[in-house]
Amino acid sequence: MALNAASHSVISNKAAPINPATPPVDSDTNSVLASINADPTGQNAPGRDGGGKGIDRKVKTEKELEKERKKAEKDAKFKTKKAAQAVASGDKGGEKKGKKKVDEEQLGEYVEETKKGGKKILKPLDSSPFTKAYVPKVDKEGFYRPEYNVEHRSELAKKKGNFTIPIPPPNVTGKLHCGHALATALQDVLIRWHRMQGYQTLYLPGCDHAGISTQSVVEKMLWRRQKKTRYDLGRPKFLETVMEWKNDHHDWIVSVLKRMGGSFDWTREAFTMDENLSTAVIETFVWLHEEGLIYRSNRLVNWCTQLNTALSNLEVDNKEISGRTLLDVPGYERKVEFGVLTSFKYPIDGKKGEYITVATTRPETMLGDTAIAVHPNDDRYKHLIKTGAKAKHPFLDRLLPIIADNYVDSAFGTGAVKITPAHDPNDFAIGKRHNLEFINILTDDGCLNHNGGPFKGQKRFDARSSVVDKLMELGLFVKKEDNAMKIPLCNKCGDIIEPLQKPQWWMKMKELSKPAIQVVKDGEIKIRPETSERAYYQWMGNINDWCLSRQLWWGHQIPAYFVRIQGRDDDSSDNELWVTGRTLEEATKKAEDKFQGEKFTLERDEDVLDTWFSSGLWPFSTLGWPKETNNLEEFFPTSVLETGWDILPFWVARMIFLSLKLTGKIPFKEVYCHSFIRDSEGRKMSKSLGNVVDPIDIMTGISLQELKDKLRIGNLDPKELKTAEKYQNTAFPQGIPQCGADALRMALCAYTTGGGDISFDISVIHGYRKFCNKIYQATKYVLGRLGEFTPSNTVQKTGKESLSERWILHKLATASKETNEHLTVRDFSLATQVGYKYFLNNLCDVFIENSKAILEHGSAEQKESAKQTLYTALEGGLLLLHPFMPFLTEELFQRIPRRQDDRTPSITVANFPEFATLKVFHNPWAEKEYDLLVDVSKGLRSLTAEYAIKDSAQTFVHPLDDTTHSILQAPTSRSSILSLSGKAISSLTLLAPSDPSPTGSAVYTVGTSATVYLDIKGRIDIDKEIVKAKDRLKKANETVERQRKIMDESWKAKVSEAVKETERERLRVAELESGNFGKSITQFENLKIA
Repeated sequence: MALNAASHSVISNKAAPINPATPPVDSDTNSVLASINADPTGQNAPGRDGGGKGIDRKVKTEKELEKERKKAEKDAKFKTKKAAQAVASGDKGGEKKGKKKVDEEQLGEYVEETKKGGKKILKPLDSSPFTKAYVPKVDKEGFYRPEYNVEHRSELAKKKGNFTIPIPPPNVTGKLHCGHALATALQDVLIRWHRMQGYQTLYLPGCDHAGISTQSVVEKMLWRRQKKTRYDLGRPKFLETVMEWKNDHHDWIVSVLKRMGGSFDWTREAFTMDENLSTAVIETFVWLHEEGLIYRSNRLVNWCTQLNTALSNLEVDNKEISGRTLLDVPGYERKVEFGVLTSFKYPIDGKKGEYITVATTRPETMLGDTAIAVHPNDDRYKHLIKTGAKAKHPFLDRLLPIIADNYVDSAFGTGAVKITPAHDPNDFAIGKRHNLEFINILTDDGCLNHNGGPFKGQKRFDARSSVVDKLMELGLFVKKEDNAMKIPLCNKCGDIIEPLQKPQWWMKMKELSKPAIQVVKDGEIKIRPETSERAYYQWMGNINDWCLSRQLWWGHQIPAYFVRIQGRDDDSSDNELWVTGRTLEEATKKAEDKFQGEKFTLERDEDVLDTWFSSGLWPFSTLGWPKETNNLEEFFPTSVLETGWDILPFWVARMIFLSLKLTGKIPFKEVYCHSFIRDSEGRKMSKSLGNVVDPIDIMTGISLQELKDKLRIGNLDPKELKTAEKYQNTAFPQGIPQCGADALRMALCAYTTGGGDISFDISVIHGYRKFCNKIYQATKYVLGRLGEFTPSNTVQKTGKESLSERWILHKLATASKETNEHLTVRDFSLATQVGYKYFLNNLCDVFIENSKAILEHGSAEQKESAKQTLYTALEGGLLLLHPFMPFLTEELFQRIPRRQDDRTPSITVANFPEFATLKVFHNPWAEKEYDLLVDVSKGLRSLTAEYAIKDSAQTFVHPLDDTTHSILQAPTSRSSILSLSGKAISSLTLLAPSDPSPTGSAVYTVGTSATVYLDIKGRIDIDKEIVKAKDRLKKANETVERQRKIMDESWKAKVSEAVKETERERLRVAELESGNFGKSITQFENLKIA
């Protein structure tokens, strides 16, 4: 048994690889396994892993026998070919190395013979390379409909109630990334945990139509393949094309979610453009328009000149620059200059030689200037305000009034600000206050329009240079200087966003936000962590009206109609000239009632609604609203919304206020916001950096060359491609090893501390793959040891359990208590640590090792008791880990024997371990006693490993008090210590507390209870070991000092319990190492003197 430092390290610590060593399976065990698994056709009765006595076996058909014969012939030919190749190559290398290579090559493609939805066909654990060790595979069917628990566990389901999570719908535009994998893992853990507890659970799947992203991708594809635009196809045909594209990508997204182990009820799958969800969108728009909460107005929007649509703030990225910077802009051959503040002067009309100087980072917008503002108390300009002076535009026949406004900072620059109301949000507000003229200078595609005077037709950034040149020519240019600023970029195409005035549909937010804030304050909705709750309040408290319109075809077309009255040339931005309707007939009736006696035609708005509008209805529209359905009655409000904190204001807040307004209920009782996933260097995931990792690549594995090939398929700039490949070379020098869904899920949950961002490291995930193999091999070993075995009817205490049995059962009870507590407060990291430590450190590394001696040399009664405990401990471990690792635990659960009358068909609907059930095993005294034996054995192993003593080790255990001495003198203590300490130890001497300490020994302190010694006289180079020990002592002391500095009072207030526990463990280990090395150095020096 390997009880080294790595096996006791905290999971989230990258430097602590998981020990892949597993208990060996001897020949007797193999024969037991062969008999247990003789029947490959499946599990014929609960508790029987195929081949039970007295049970009729399935007679194979001729077709099945022929298939097996061909497979055997193929395998024989393959082995013959490999043997011939080995002889031809003259391979005289080690047998083990060659065998490993052949085994790996034989894996090939896994074929699942179980029919979809059918009972799992179980193969013998030694029947193929796929079952000799854990190999991640992903095809499973579950019991995922909420009706299952009602039908089969009715009393429990009635007592527990409902638990529902609606998936945050992934965009249908493309592949899922690790952020989606994280969300799926966390959501599914909660769903599986509640399902096992007996709740009527619903994990509702679906996709979002992603208006801008999807239309952009399809338009590019259309042009690339057919050299056509959407206008060439027309709206109906284009929408048909997009729907076909959507269906292809939707199937891929569904397959990935299934491979991730998401236990969704696919019979309730939703899509934001399904018939009922579209009905919900229309109902909401018409309802809120009728109440006056939705209105039409000509206001500034985020305009993308490449996509020709307005964007939400979420679709705009702000790039920070410190000064002059040249950037690539779509549609321009040369880079465009940003980060420069240009100062120029306007001549004062009628006052020759007098000027007023202004500054701007966007010189081209001066063509839309309609005023110059100064602070009312600025003495430099009071004379201009009093006289009503105006500035003369140098290029256009336009006079600009000089106005006084408190918005202006007189200490910044010249204290005079140019005002462009139609192209700047702040200027827009000033323009409204002073009733200024709003002049738009741009076309929708970013060129100067007729208001641009001599610059008409130029692209906006070409006009920037032209304007500056002309100012220089007229002697009005003053200077240029570096200026730190933020550049708004379209996150779909990289275009520079332009504030542009457009008639759009808007939603009033002040009235809707107040009750949405109150339900969180009152605790009706709990937002975790607290930092996210604070962000929610901050955004909702400063909320602006929501722009609903998008100039697209793909999406929900707005159900609003412009009433064009015959003989009038009305402005389409006039809210009073619009009507809405659930149907054209309803809209017509409204127009007739409003404009009685007028002749008119109705023109439907061609725009579609912001995607977030339909997403805001997701929790209740997916359950049938606006219809009154059984699903809506049973599962609404939903239980938890798990999502990223970055869309808290854009999506979560909107769901809350829309749900309160439309249903009168909260949409969910809890919001859990997970962290951002960053790469191992702490950088945001970005295609241009090459650090975006496909979860499928993690699950199945991928070579470095294949990763690079995937990069080249994209549209990266050559420089970006070079940067991306450099990162891949560093982060994945050997590619990404196959990890499987279970390891990926477990790692992502372990990363989730409720604190800051996640630093993603593939080596940690691969460590969990090794843990999966440990679980697999341990279960395989236990099955072999159990032999012909019938578990007790119930989980019960007999009173005949040995100390080690009482210890592991106590650990199981404690683990169940802690796991449930951690999941209740959404501490996913600590929950995974509990399951990991229980199965690996307690069950595998300790109890299984200790049980070997009992199973081999104990009495019949002792053997039976050990088997019952071994079974209970294994069964409990699989149940604890199932929410995190569904595939592996299901596979193994199907193989272990069942208790009498247990007909549970799947682990996903088995009872999750509860402390109330296992409380009978709670035994702190047994834990204390056996922990001492474990810690002593750990010390002995550590010493023999540290000094490379592989045999004939002479060791001593020196208890420091009478209680410890009494425990160590117990009849089974010595055998337990020896079974856990390894084969290197040949002599173990128990000293009394009053005995003197041994000399000439290396020292290991076991807390405050005991000290263990390893006699190293004549077995080491003393001088060399003293130097090495001093160096390690120095490093240990530095770690202690560093840890103590980190763990101050402010640190305690900032970090989660999971992080605190990790850092405390590091401090304890460092302090222990410091003491051990110090005492060993003293022993070595005394030995040298002697």
